[in-house]
Formats: sequence, structure tokens, C-alpha cells
Amino acid sequence: MNFRLAFYLFIAAFAMTINLPAIAQDDLMDLVDEPEGKQYTSATFKGSRVILGHSVETKHKKALEFLISHRFGRVNSGAHNLYGLDNANIRLGLEYGITDDINFGIGRSSFDKSFDTFLKYKFIKQASNGAPVSVVLFNSLALKTTPKEEDDPTYSFNDRLATVSQLLIARKFSSKLSLQVMPTFIHKNRVETFDDNDQIAIGAGGRIKLTQRLAFNAEYYYRINPPEGSPYKNSIAVGFDIETGGHVFQLHFTNSITAIERSFITETNDDFFDGDIHFGFNISRTFQLGEKKKEAGW
Repeated sequence: MNFRLAFYLFIAAFAMTINLPAIAQDDLMDLVDEPEGKQYTSATFKGSRVILGHSVETKHKKALEFLISHRFGRVNSGAHNLYGLDNANIRLGLEYGITDDINFGIGRSSFDKSFDTFLKYKFIKQASNGAPVSVVLFNSLALKTTPKEEDDPTYSFNDRLATVSQLLIARKFSSKLSLQVMPTFIHKNRVETFDDNDQIAIGAGGRIKLTQRLAFNAEYYYRINPPEGSPYKNSIAVGFDIETGGHVFQLHFTNSITAIERSFITETNDDFFDGDIHFGFNISRTFQLGEKKKEAGW
């Protein structure tokens, strides 16, 4: 079985297992009303990212996370470029828990010299005798600062903006398996002639826990309405989470070189199955700025 086939089988298994029709039959208001004695599911994913995109995890109230996201050049660029290590894109970000369920974040990426900000709101929580899934609303705003005004005076401030809206729907099936789907809408105010302003994508990701501190993750975004003749590819990533007391290291291989949704979902240039693969990593460190509430869950 080649890797491409294995990956598609993984996505198909995800779609069948998540049992979306059953979820649609539930009364959402019943999910929001919390019956007494329910036990919420915790640690569906280890970090705030599946790999490239956000997971349903939110930071606790008054928790501050510092996140470094690094993507190197193509591994197949050869020894002269040290197999991609000579080139890199980096995003530095801060994420803060306004409440246990509402998070705010800001970041700056070297790709397109972009700034981004986002809000996450977890409005449904998976529980042992309640909701079968956790659902998070994610909205982000990105501003790219290239080209500079003196290089292209036709670019206005408004032209540089893009928004991303996602629903993150995840279920922790057991202590070893978690899966997530991410319907996504992206609007870019100004695009190239071959691109469209509005694009829709559906993402799928999952986590398989291998040991107490090691997990395998995979993530894929399928663009539903790519413009005809678009040179861009669907984003794919596979990797490992390694937890070491207060730090979470995510090591991964992907065809995307950026770390914000606007660009890695709709502007990935490289073909994963042609060997255009980038090594990258995320490192996060969380600081608790207030008293942490004791969490009950499984």
C-alpha cells in the first residue's frame, strides 16, 4: 500500500467514524444545556494545533502560550541547501485564555511578512453523558505587508486583508484516538488573476497516541472550489507530538511552508506526493498568569 492510498483511507475512515448524521439529529440547545454530573472530555489533542491548523483545545482562563512555528525549505532541494535547512519561514505567536472557552491570539509570520489575530470560542464540549463532540468557532484576520507601498503603490491597506472562518468539530473516541473535521471559508480582498476571492475547504485531522508522551498526527485540507487553472495544491501534513513537562514539540513533514490558515489552505505551492516536502516544528510554552482551575475529565 503506497502512502497516498494509506492517507486517503485514513480520511475515509474518519468520515465514516465521526457519524455526522447522528450528530445532526441532536437538538443543539440540549447540547448547550448542561445536565448535572457530566464529565467533560479533556486533552482531545495535546496542543492548540493539530499540526498546521487549530485544534479544539483552548487555553485555560489567564493562561498565556508562546508558540514558535518553523517551516524549512524543501527536503528535496539537495545537499547544497542542507536539504531545506538553509531556508525557513517562522511565525511567533502569543495566545491567551480570556475564559476557559474563549481564546485570543496574535502572531507575526515571515511569509509575506504577515500579522494575524484570531478568536476561538468553544461553545459545545464533549462529555460522558452529554455532547458527543466538541465544537469550536474560529475566526482570524490576517494582514500581509508585502509588497511594500513603495514597490507597488496600487496596494491599499484593505487589499492586504484576509479573513478565515472555521468550525472545528472533534471527538475523542478513546485515550488513544481523536479525530477532527474543519469546514472552512476564506475571503481575500485582493488576489492574483488566476485566484478567487472566496474559497471553501474541508479539513480533516487526527491523533493516535503511541505512548504516554508520544503521538502520531495527520492533517489534510481539501479545497472544494479551487479556481480553474489554480497552481496551488491541497495542504497535507504528518508528524509527531512529543510532550516534555510544560513543553509540547510537534515535529512534522508537510507540503506547506506557512503557518497561517489564509496561506497554507489556499496558497500551498508544493506537491507532497512529488516529494516537495518541508520539515517543520511547533514549540509551545504555557505560562499560567492566575490560579488554574482543577480540571475533571478523561
